[in-house]
Amino acid sequence: MSGYTKQITSLITEVRNKKPLIHNITNYVTVNDCANIILAIGASPIMADDINEAGDITSISSALVINIGTLNKRTVESMILSGKKANEKGIPVIFDPVGAGASKLRNEVTKTILDEVKINVLRGNLSEIAYIAGLNATTKGVDASEADIESNDSTAVAKKAAVKLGCIVALTGAVDVISDGKNLVTISNGHKMLSDVTGTGCMTTALVGSFCGAERDYFKAAVAGVAVMGIAGELAYEAAGHKGTGSYHIAIIDSISKMDENIFGEKARINEN
Repeated sequence: MSGYTKQITSLITEVRNKKPLIHNITNYVTVNDCANIILAIGASPIMADDINEAGDITSISSALVINIGTLNKRTVESMILSGKKANEKGIPVIFDPVGAGASKLRNEVTKTILDEVKINVLRGNLSEIAYIAGLNATTKGVDASEADIESNDSTAVAKKAAVKLGCIVALTGAVDVISDGKNLVTISNGHKMLSDVTGTGCMTTALVGSFCGAERDYFKAAVAGVAVMGIAGELAYEAAGHKGTGSYHIAIIDSISKMDENIFGEKARINEN
């Protein structure tokens, strides 16, 4: 295990010891999964999207996760209010631009959030990150398109987006890429069956938020959150992949609830570039 991986490994214990409160303004398709995944890693979730309390909840939280999977005007206002409150309080903001590039509304909301809120970590797939970076990008709903996967270099896309936004970018795919524009890490964990369960991207973002809530080095926190999800995908397949996607779904949460430094240290395939 490299020294860097060992540092990441210790963050699992850090999250379980600190139990940070993670405020999620997320989509209604995956909200329950995100709450359970946060609990499984040892943090504490709260989902408060009403504008009358969103700012107050953010102010007592350790991290804010914004996810635009199911958009409506009411929650967009809460996202921006909460994001500004987080910036004011020095609370990390993790943004998941689900489906950016797919519709005029998503594109406008993504731009507004990025213009008005300082983002610490941007977590998305190749198509979403390429769109935000200003590159040619197509979209397949909320998934990365095959055309983008074939035509774009994920490391270059992650670096460009990180430089453009001045934040950490966690680009997830067959090989995950984490970059701050200068430093770059790739993660080779995961299983293709993860793409058969809705919300695994949202859950990954929630995990990144959990680690950011316990660790001020958000680059390491992003690596930890993405790697934990990848390892859980592998372990879940070993335990329940043969049963089908429903059992696999639950096995992901089980695997994260059992995640510790030994498992992470043994299974993590993190490469520093």
